[in-house]
Amino acid sequence: MAAVVACLSFMIWTVLFFFRGGFWKVRLPASDATLPAGQGWPAVVAVVPARNEVDVIGPAVRSLLSQRYAGALSVIVVDDHSDDGTAAAARAAAAALGGDAPARLHVVHARDLPGGWSGKVWAQAEGIAAQATLLPGAEWIWLTDADITHPADGLGTLLARALREGLDMTSLMVRLRCASRAERLLIPAFVFFFAKLYPFSWIADRRRRTAGAAGGCILLRRSALERIGGLAAIKGALIDDCSLAAEIKKGGAVRLDLADDARSIRPYDGWPDIWRMIARTAYTQLHYSPWLLLGACAGMVLTYLAPPVLTLAGAIAGAWWTLPALAAWGMMLLSYRPMLRYYRQPAWQALLLPGVAAFYLAATFDSGRRHWLGRGGEWKGRAQANNVNHTGKADAK
Repeated sequence: MAAVVACLSFMIWTVLFFFRGGFWKVRLPASDATLPAGQGWPAVVAVVPARNEVDVIGPAVRSLLSQRYAGALSVIVVDDHSDDGTAAAARAAAAALGGDAPARLHVVHARDLPGGWSGKVWAQAEGIAAQATLLPGAEWIWLTDADITHPADGLGTLLARALREGLDMTSLMVRLRCASRAERLLIPAFVFFFAKLYPFSWIADRRRRTAGAAGGCILLRRSALERIGGLAAIKGALIDDCSLAAEIKKGGAVRLDLADDARSIRPYDGWPDIWRMIARTAYTQLHYSPWLLLGACAGMVLTYLAPPVLTLAGAIAGAWWTLPALAAWGMMLLSYRPMLRYYRQPAWQALLLPGVAAFYLAATFDSGRRHWLGRGGEWKGRAQANNVNHTGKADAK
């Protein structure tokens, strides 16, 4: 049995390392803001959903209103029933910048969440509805989160890339905060696992169906959004960014990259915060299927736990299957190092990946438990998966 498991682990890592789109490689896009010949800078509206974000909304708004963008840029902050002064903090940030910043910021208040909609998607839809009324000439919509700060040339670089490559959507996986002990241990693996599920090179490949995005920074053509029927096409999605990318890619081109300077400033000071982040959507990713949950468990064990355990056990026993187990472990260590380097973490931390994977697996099981207790997708005081039935589709009620 040990020999069979060791060989399976080796085969899994051979496929992942060589045939999974190079998901483990870290490639940052070029910072090129050159437009195609004859193309001008179109009008853009940034839409920021915000629910009780008073601690982070100020820096986020300042980074948006401080963009060195040659075209017209306005910002809509959607206050989603906050009770902590989020709207006032956003206005104060604009006022502190002075100039035309206060006039370019629009704060709108979301209406009550209707059945069948997830909270964030509804808030974004409210912002886009306001854009159609307040700023109807905008050709591009920049969806970003209330905890994201962007470099001053961020929008220009994103938009130039989209226009040069004929994209309907381009997105950045921003650098998540990696300061606390829990963040340093667990955050690099979050992005590593995401890239394994959605290889960035496959997302950009127009011949493949793989589609993905990162909700902290999405730039998309308004015409492409209208083509899919607006955000109503993904109204019940908890993994809204990847769902939106999948809809857009059916008739257009999308791209996802790792960011260099765009960052999340949301803190995850302890492991419970990261646990909740995982548990919010992990079971959704498995389409609310107990069988897929069991399959994910088996896959995680074979991929991350078996190689080091069998390497050590085989070495003690002097068994031949130590070699495939060691080879699998070696590929695991090598594949994780680029992400650790991206997050400026030491290379030896790759040795901890099996334990980190066990943490993510346990949080995934908890995600299933929460779903069946009616607390799935819980975020900002809302159990959003209550609007979704066990098939993963939005409830019609």
